[in-house]
Amino acid sequence: MPIFNCRTLWNVLPVAALWIGLSFLLVPVQAQPTALTRGDTTKPQMALIFTGHEYADGGDHIRQVLREQEVPGSFFFTGIFYERYAPLVQLLKADRHYLGAHSDHHLLYAPWSEQDSLLVTRDSFLRDLNANYVKMEKLGIARLEAPWFLPPYEWYNDSIVQWTADAGLQLINMTYGTLSHADYTTPDMPNYRSSAQIFQSILDYEAAQANGLNGFLLLLHIGTDPDRADKFYLHLEALIGELRERGYRLVTLQELFQND
Repeated sequence: MPIFNCRTLWNVLPVAALWIGLSFLLVPVQAQPTALTRGDTTKPQMALIFTGHEYADGGDHIRQVLREQEVPGSFFFTGIFYERYAPLVQLLKADRHYLGAHSDHHLLYAPWSEQDSLLVTRDSFLRDLNANYVKMEKLGIARLEAPWFLPPYEWYNDSIVQWTADAGLQLINMTYGTLSHADYTTPDMPNYRSSAQIFQSILDYEAAQANGLNGFLLLLHIGTDPDRADKFYLHLEALIGELRERGYRLVTLQELFQND
């Protein structure tokens, strides 16, 4: 049995203290997860993202335009959408577009007036999210193939970002600045925007910003309420042409985030 006298202990303690201190430095610090809302702003490339829950009236037209223009799309659908519009989903899958989750029942996670508050618990959030992936898997979309999650209403807070990361997924959202997401509005809404206004807002933002639309995630809806007769998705081909004329490449999410 080793014998430690005071001199031995005096010599050992500083070494032990140093080792313990270094060990803390060697432990990796877990970074707070964040939402991805834009890619590299130095590169003239962007991604088109589409969400869907109740309506899919633009599905065939959007698919045709993307095929003809050879543009990749990223589609985020609720579980309800995956069940209701399975044939369309299979066509998009055959075209090799990204298919991701948008929650199962399109839950509102936080009040509109208090974004830092919550209307869901962690368990209810995860149950709903997992149900979305179960319905995707029934259509041959594996969870590992769909790591990006776009929250319903594009509305979330730090808790939702953390819970998404805990589920092994990455929360993404559209890039704000244009009115593209207003393509769902109907004439009776105070925030209604016509397709002409939406289109012009995209061009105006691009012209006014130093980095233009570099790294942008431009969000559109795959379908809208029948009360909106002015369908913005009918302008998709013209929009793609205009973006290309301005020097932008339309890329996949994987390419957009390849350095993240």
